Amino acid sequence: MNDFWTTILDFAQTTTTRVGKQLMQDFGRVQASQKADGSLVTQADKWADQEIRDAIAANFAGYGILSEESDQVFPGTDWCWVIDPLDGTTNFTRGIPIWSISLGLLYKGTPIFGYVYVPTLGQAFHGFWAGSSGLATPTGAFLNHHPIHSSSDAPSKSHFFNLCSRSTAVFQTDFPCKIRMLGVASYNFLTVATGATLGGLEATPKVWDIAGAWVIVQAAGGTWTSLKSEPFPLLSGEDYSDRSFPTLVVSRPDLVSVFTPFLKNLKL
Repeated sequence: MNDFWTTILDFAQTTTTRVGKQLMQDFGRVQASQKADGSLVTQADKWADQEIRDAIAANFAGYGILSEESDQVFPGTDWCWVIDPLDGTTNFTRGIPIWSISLGLLYKGTPIFGYVYVPTLGQAFHGFWAGSSGLATPTGAFLNHHPIHSSSDAPSKSHFFNLCSRSTAVFQTDFPCKIRMLGVASYNFLTVATGATLGGLEATPKVWDIAGAWVIVQAAGGTWTSLKSEPFPLLSGEDYSDRSFPTLVVSRPDLVSVFTPFLKNLKL
């Protein structure tokens, strides 16, 4: 791994570790207010957002920033960090120990590096995905620096599939797996990357929910299927505050056809 990518990885690890340490002090102890879209926000979200944006500005001059809590218009810069300073605010507020800090680094509007840290579980995910960027990047997906890969198993009632609260319409009596609902879009998909689940569905994720996980899932061998519009590349000057990107993630390509028939009742 060359100096550039080492710098990127070290920055993501150092920054999320520092921010995560403070968020652990606030975990389950803060009051939330409701945003216009019905989601929750706390002072902890806003603090974490400012801390990460300040760190980016200090270390990556000229890089754009797209964030859930502040800069929601894609600036069109070649390089741009996408931030979700606290994915899973409802869990965080209620004291449920699954929430994350998510970073994605975009090149010309498409993520090529993702980093997601789950402080409560001591889990740090990262991955590289060059795609069609033409850049020479490292390869692979990792959990705490150990390689991870999606599962090759066939669906069964002893395997898991994740849903979000807005996608329960897919649950039918003949659904081939057990259902889990984790409440965090990034972690929903990352369990597919580790092989813990065979698939996951999110009906209304925003670009900052998925930018980091998008890289890691594909680098781990998973299959990402956009159910409405493709999220990437992002468009210069576009406001992403109210745009959702319904997504199905499965552990390998042939499972898309297994789970897609269950989506017919899903309102996207």
